[in-house]
Amino acid sequence: MQANITRQEFFIRIALVFICLGFWKGGLNLFSFPLLGMAWLMDGGLDRFKQTIREPFVQAILILCALLLLGLLWGDFPEDGRVGRAKWVKYFVLLIFIPFYSLLNKERLPWVIGALLTNYFGVLAIGVYYWLVMGDQGIPPLRMSYLGFSAMLGIGIIVASYLTFLCQSVKLRIVSGSVVLVLLLVQFHQNGRLLLLATLIAVIFLVFLRYRMEVRKFMGIFVSVLMITTIFASGSSVFQDRWAQVKSDIELLQQGDYRSSLGYRIAIWDVGLHGIAERPLWGHGTGAPESYFEHTIVTYKNGIYKNLPEFQKTSHYHNDWIEIGMHIGILGILALLFLYWNWYQIFKRNQLGMLGAGLLSYIFLAGLTDAFIIFSKIPILLLMITAIAISWQKSNLNNHYQRTA
Repeated sequence: MQANITRQEFFIRIALVFICLGFWKGGLNLFSFPLLGMAWLMDGGLDRFKQTIREPFVQAILILCALLLLGLLWGDFPEDGRVGRAKWVKYFVLLIFIPFYSLLNKERLPWVIGALLTNYFGVLAIGVYYWLVMGDQGIPPLRMSYLGFSAMLGIGIIVASYLTFLCQSVKLRIVSGSVVLVLLLVQFHQNGRLLLLATLIAVIFLVFLRYRMEVRKFMGIFVSVLMITTIFASGSSVFQDRWAQVKSDIELLQQGDYRSSLGYRIAIWDVGLHGIAERPLWGHGTGAPESYFEHTIVTYKNGIYKNLPEFQKTSHYHNDWIEIGMHIGILGILALLFLYWNWYQIFKRNQLGMLGAGLLSYIFLAGLTDAFIIFSKIPILLLMITAIAISWQKSNLNNHYQRTA
């Protein structure tokens, strides 16, 4: 530690490290989020807010959150009064990007990167333990389902793949490539089949972006990815069981029974699209989609979906676009599109377009089959990676300009 570090600076760094280490554990967020806010205020965050808000990605976050707040005017709260059931509140975790990104600088980056890597690989080790030793899915102590764990693995695979493709050092390529293989092997043994598919498509998209002008290399790596996929798939009983379940789900659908993973998604998408068509502009109001589904299925299409709440408790619409459209209509869908576009643009403007394309394609694909943007603590991980990558790139570019000046 530098001898001249002030108490205030030390507090700020501890706040950043604490949130990077503990965001997976919900109880710790009761302390880490306010701590981050305090650090932001101490560092003059309000004075810099005019500069921060000039970033289009920040504007997109604020617009989406503002529309959700506005939607409360014609929405509702859970009937039992428990805000914990209001899944829409999770959209507001996007706001964490503002203080986190604002606090990052060259001196604080090593602390933050070290803390986030420690967190990620620590959680990974726990997940591998539960898979290999306990024979369990996800991470029960963290209340992380197999879907959350699989989503986390997918993000790691995309970031490590990006580093593998672009690293100049052979040693770093070997390390990052090994990380990709390990993470992919673990993901093949989790039940999140659609998230695994989104990961594979995003990785192939990265390969295309990197080697689209070098056909031989592209085809070589593409074939390698297919071979690895085949080997991992054939060696994973979990993967084979989950894909065998697809056949069973289709058979149930043919019998008019929607009480399956696939059938439930088709039913809830059907009801959601029907709801958006009823109120296309403003939606049904923030907080209303859950109760809308439960009330509508009693009579919709002669009640063919009315028994679904017995199969699975209604929580969201398993699709980012339908979910936000039900809350705040076309305005919400456009706001979400604006968010994704500017999320990619913040990468592109800082010469990290390939990484941005990989991550955003993964977010988009995963969001087609689940409410990914409010999925567990995954948005926090994505926002932290975004802030760190942009800050690191800006620091490197500034150093380059100083050397060449």
